[in-house]
Amino acid sequence: AFVQDAVKLRYANWDELLGYCALSANPVGRYLLDLHGEDKAGYVYSDALCTVLQIVNHLQDCGDDRRDLDRVYIIGDWLAEEGGAIEDLDRKAASPALRKVMDRMLDACDALMIDAKKLPAALTSKSLAMESAVIVSLAARLIARLRKGDPLASRVALSKLDFATAGIGGAVTGFFAAGTKAGQAR
Repeated sequence: AFVQDAVKLRYANWDELLGYCALSANPVGRYLLDLHGEDKAGYVYSDALCTVLQIVNHLQDCGDDRRDLDRVYIIGDWLAEEGGAIEDLDRKAASPALRKVMDRMLDACDALMIDAKKLPAALTSKSLAMESAVIVSLAARLIARLRKGDPLASRVALSKLDFATAGIGGAVTGFFAAGTKAGQAR
């Protein structure tokens, strides 16, 4: 992923972006599962969560990434389809075309969240299941915030209440989900 960041500054389609996430984000989740002795069958759920986290981070930072690094993770083909251009990221607010692409990317993240939500039940470690349930909840909340907010106009971030609610709810969910393997029923 580091090498790719040095040479690839644009992502034309969703598959290219997923390929980047497979190199940058997904190994982190897989490492945590391996560290805790979890079954590799959980990779599919962990990969989904890590990919979502990477993409929502790209959306949060889309203006800064363009301005500071000339790196754009917004899907170029989708932006062109909507009549937009990379220069839309240089504005102080999202253009209608950019907003449509961000929403489309968030829709794709919602689809990935179907598998991501299965991660806690696929884990045997209660503590890891609790932690992953908290992270799943935070990811869902951030997707919702990005749908309402404009990352070019101001920082889209979670509130202290979001963290507290996700922490409590996720910990309880993860505690009871751990080891049920319910997440593995695809």
